[in-house]
Amino acid sequence: MRIFEKSKKLNNVCYDIRGPVMDEANRMIAEGIEILKLNIGNPAPFGFQASNKLLEKMAENLSKTEGYSDSKGLLSAREAIVKYCKKKGIPGVTVEDVYTGNGVSELITISMQGLLNDGDEVLVPAPDYPLWTASVTLSGGTPVHYICDEEANWYPDIKDIKSKITDKTKGIVIINPNNPTGSLYPKELLEDIVEIARQNELIIFADEIYDRMVMDGLEHVSIASLAEDLLTVTFNGLSKSHLIAGYRCGWMCLSGDKSRAKGYIEGIKLLSSMRLCSNVPAQSIIEIALELEEDTKELLLPGGRIYEQREFIYNAINDIPGLSAVKPNAAFYIFPKIDTERFHIVDDERFVLDFLKDKKILLTHGGGFHWENPDHFRIVYLPEKPQLQMASDALADFMSYYTQR
Repeated sequence: MRIFEKSKKLNNVCYDIRGPVMDEANRMIAEGIEILKLNIGNPAPFGFQASNKLLEKMAENLSKTEGYSDSKGLLSAREAIVKYCKKKGIPGVTVEDVYTGNGVSELITISMQGLLNDGDEVLVPAPDYPLWTASVTLSGGTPVHYICDEEANWYPDIKDIKSKITDKTKGIVIINPNNPTGSLYPKELLEDIVEIARQNELIIFADEIYDRMVMDGLEHVSIASLAEDLLTVTFNGLSKSHLIAGYRCGWMCLSGDKSRAKGYIEGIKLLSSMRLCSNVPAQSIIEIALELEEDTKELLLPGGRIYEQREFIYNAINDIPGLSAVKPNAAFYIFPKIDTERFHIVDDERFVLDFLKDKKILLTHGGGFHWENPDHFRIVYLPEKPQLQMASDALADFMSYYTQR
């Protein structure tokens, strides 16, 4: 009998945020076991609600957005994105340089498929948001991971980046603010990365979906604002900052020197047209959304939910013997480190699976973010403090007896 296997193109592709451990969690849920899901940055299940103004605007526009839009998106949405780019200091963006998407995820894939040939290399951070590595791989390219240094606030290691550039390297991915670490990169570091890209004629791919989720009085600097002479592809959207992850509303914009990328841009246009257009009702609220930032900002200030939950989980993790964490400055993730010698841990996926089975709490292991050592895991700190207290108490208890020996 003929057997249908998965494509060989998927052999080196993983997405463990929704991977095997999630499969086990779903099996447990099917048996009636209640699971606390701290594995995915999805605000709605934890009581975060979008602004009523956004909901009302979408409802008002439903009858007007039943048909396809231009493949790049509604003109009003793209004009609003151009205005936002100017606010961020991103140079040379017109409405023709903006592409809306069903979330940034879709656009990451398009950006890689339009560029890469077999064997082309792209520099991707480790740890990374795993879709970047997956998209490079599925597009025939080779992801080359550069290290982000935990001892240096999880900033990219400039020396490591330089050491991994070859004549096959076409671009570098910068995730800032970073997922999974919550690190926010300073301007001086971004300037160093721009200079590397300049010297090696690389495209910069800037994932900035959390640029409006910054705490501690810090300011996000868009790397495209520092690279007027380089082609930069910047990704952003409303899923996190406006708490509408399910609406799937993202965009990418091309800035800087596009003169040597006419073929690449043709490829992006082709792929964009092939999927007809992105979610039109969601596009219809981009304009008003980018004028409504205050509701989310309040969550990030002292007394706001995200800020206070960050403070709680950071302190709770560092109070557990054998665990430590760098304080995140942005987003809503923390990436704790495990003393693997203390617990004899050799398999981080087994660690989170054992924790799930024992405590009914779902985390993501560090390997799911292409971190090579089995000594990290990610916590999403979106639940309110009573749930985080329960989760941290369970983790403290688990670590008091857990070992893989």
